[in-house]
Order: sequence, then C-alpha cells, then structure tokens
Amino acid sequence: MQLQLEVLYLASREPRTPLLAKLIVIVVVAYALSPIDLIPDFIPLLGYLDDLLLLPLGIWLAIKLVPAELWHELQARAEAQPLSLPKNFRASVVIATLWISALAAVAYWLWKGLNG
Repeated sequence: MQLQLEVLYLASREPRTPLLAKLIVIVVVAYALSPIDLIPDFIPLLGYLDDLLLLPLGIWLAIKLVPAELWHELQARAEAQPLSLPKNFRASVVIATLWISALAAVAYWLWKGLNG
C-alpha cells in the first residue's frame, strides 16, 4: 500500500491527472496521512473498519480515475526513486480543522433535528 500511496501522491501533483481523479487522490492521501480516523481505532471491531475498507476502496477508486498510461509512468517513477511522503504540520492542522468542522456540523444538525 505504501507504493500505491506514493504513486497517488505523485498523481496529485501531476498536471496530466484529470481534476476529478486529482480531488479523489488528494482526499485519499490526506486521509491516509491524517492522524485522525473517521472511526476511532479504540472502538471494538468498527475502529479498524475505515482502515480495512474505506482506505482500500478510496485507493481503488483513485487508481481507476487516473489514466492507466499515466498510472504506470508514475508507478515506475515511484519504484525508481522511492520518496518519503511529506509530514507537514500545517497540513495536519488543516486536516484536523476539517474533521472538527465536519463533526461540529453533524452535531449541530443532530441538535437542530432533536430540538426542531
């Protein structure tokens, strides 16, 4: 999976990647690198559901959206020059802010529904 994430990272920075594919790739790579899980790992059984299902499905979808020829080119580049994916503190803050905002929106929606 590490090689696939590296290829997806390269695809996200490649101008020839179609826009929809690029958006899916960015979301998948950001989620894979995010320290925050959709379903926290401490929840029995469900905690690893996102790691076992959601992430592989996102990777599969992203791979299908990247043109095959471009995918093979980027895969060869990743195999020839393995890279370490960047660890960016600012990106972590942005991802954490997005998750907190999404959770706040869901909480507000539930609160309005119960009190509406």
